[in-house]
Amino acid sequence: MMESAASLSETPDLHGAYPRLDERRVAELSKCGERRSVSPGDVLYREGEPAREFIVILRGKVATVEGYGGEEERTIAVHGPGRFLGELGLLTGQAGFLTAVVREPGEILAVPADQVRTMVAGDPAFGDLVLRAYLTRRTMLIGMDAGFRIIGSRYSPDARRLREFAARNRLPHRWIDLEEDEEAEALLRQLGISPQDTPIVIWRGDQVLRNPTTATLAKTIGLPAPRPGDGVCDLIVVGAGPAGLAASVYGASEGLITVVLDAVAAGGQASTSSRIDNYLGFPSGISGAELAERAVIQAAKFGARLTVPAEASGLEADDGHYSVLVEGGPAVQGHAVLIATGARYRKLDVPDLEKYEGCGVYYAATPFELRMCRQAPVVIVGGGNSAGQAALYLARNASSVRMLVRGGDLSESMSRYLTDAIGRTPGIEFMFHTEVRELLGDGSLRAVRAQNNQTGQFIEIETNAMFVFIGADPHTGWLAGAVALDDRGFVITGNGSSHWEALPLEAGRPGVFAVGDVRSGSVKRVASAVGEGAMAVRLLHERFTMTGHRQQGR
Repeated sequence: MMESAASLSETPDLHGAYPRLDERRVAELSKCGERRSVSPGDVLYREGEPAREFIVILRGKVATVEGYGGEEERTIAVHGPGRFLGELGLLTGQAGFLTAVVREPGEILAVPADQVRTMVAGDPAFGDLVLRAYLTRRTMLIGMDAGFRIIGSRYSPDARRLREFAARNRLPHRWIDLEEDEEAEALLRQLGISPQDTPIVIWRGDQVLRNPTTATLAKTIGLPAPRPGDGVCDLIVVGAGPAGLAASVYGASEGLITVVLDAVAAGGQASTSSRIDNYLGFPSGISGAELAERAVIQAAKFGARLTVPAEASGLEADDGHYSVLVEGGPAVQGHAVLIATGARYRKLDVPDLEKYEGCGVYYAATPFELRMCRQAPVVIVGGGNSAGQAALYLARNASSVRMLVRGGDLSESMSRYLTDAIGRTPGIEFMFHTEVRELLGDGSLRAVRAQNNQTGQFIEIETNAMFVFIGADPHTGWLAGAVALDDRGFVITGNGSSHWEALPLEAGRPGVFAVGDVRSGSVKRVASAVGEGAMAVRLLHERFTMTGHRQQGR
């Protein structure tokens, strides 16, 4: 496909997405790379394939393209000398979402991906430059509706499952709604698929997955899958929220063979936070998703192996070690287990709630949800930090934001910096002593009927997007009978969990620890969860000393 002169203009560097390497850095990379001459039309890598090389442009121009060679081909960016190509998948092992095509003749420097990953891990300045660029590129791709397509009905639970998996894992994708998108029906006819056979996923333009499981979708796009026959590892971390990721980083960095399992996505509930402003070391704030992605790359740098999706379904003692049963996959065996499965969103007790979940009722405020609130009124239920962060984030696009709070003030539930920020933001209104009683709509949400719990007065609030942040319940159903739980289902740790001398954070069995939101009595904050994850690894070494276990080494 020929490019016009205008389209060959280099894409401006937006927010650090397309930085240029200086001569010194190029010289350092040249020591472990190969220089190659390239001609127009040469394909340097293709979408759908894992990245094997880190490519720096020395002369000429290269375009990154979606749907290369197809009817819907579009150029995402054009790069000239000094820029490097690639996406986040080069660091995480995912398949790429774009194809790189040479547009002007020149020369490139190709460095093996493994060597660049080592350099990213060992050189803070270079690592931060590459990581920031790749994270920003991923955010931009999501905003462009690039990536695979999900076609289905907004009322379908399976379509909702696929959309949530893609959004929580920050996978670039486009949602095509059978009820609203005129393109949907024509596309299904072209593929010979009836609406009743949806949802479907279209990958690389021509590969069609009919109502795939999340595991099938993950495998298709290159996310690591559980592997049988790996033997007994040192540490199994169940749950990849902040506590689990911290334990993974510290465990793997100290030589423990570490396997990490998560049912949905890395980051836990923190990954749905649009911005965390009070986390140590990030004075300008950081999104929960970016914090999680940085932690995943850091854990992988030390050799921890993360598997998503891998839902734990049971914990058993097995001949001197433990087995974590995995839904639909092989059990994982380890000498120690760290329970970090966090909590699941608490739901409102209102009629027909499930009918509107995913088509009007949401439990996260991420770029995916932000796009659905353009110049529309939004309702947020809750008065905690998550609700406050969501209000500030959604106010960017929404015409108005109403926060429905059951109590009369926020002093005990929301941090002062958030209440101050909300007070300075136009368009956000608090409605205290207010509770949702009914959801109104025909298939999709049209309005919320709420009641003042002091006066009894009802009010109808028009909205097609209600966000619920009213706390969470511990995700401990998979632990039935395996460890002690308190009356609310949280894991009991320390001496209260057993009749023997348990270590702090130990959960009723030697070498089984619980950290973060899932632990009874924990402080429900990201920083404290990270601290508990790190502390648990230190205590694990103490337990191994008592039992005489020697780590296997890698």
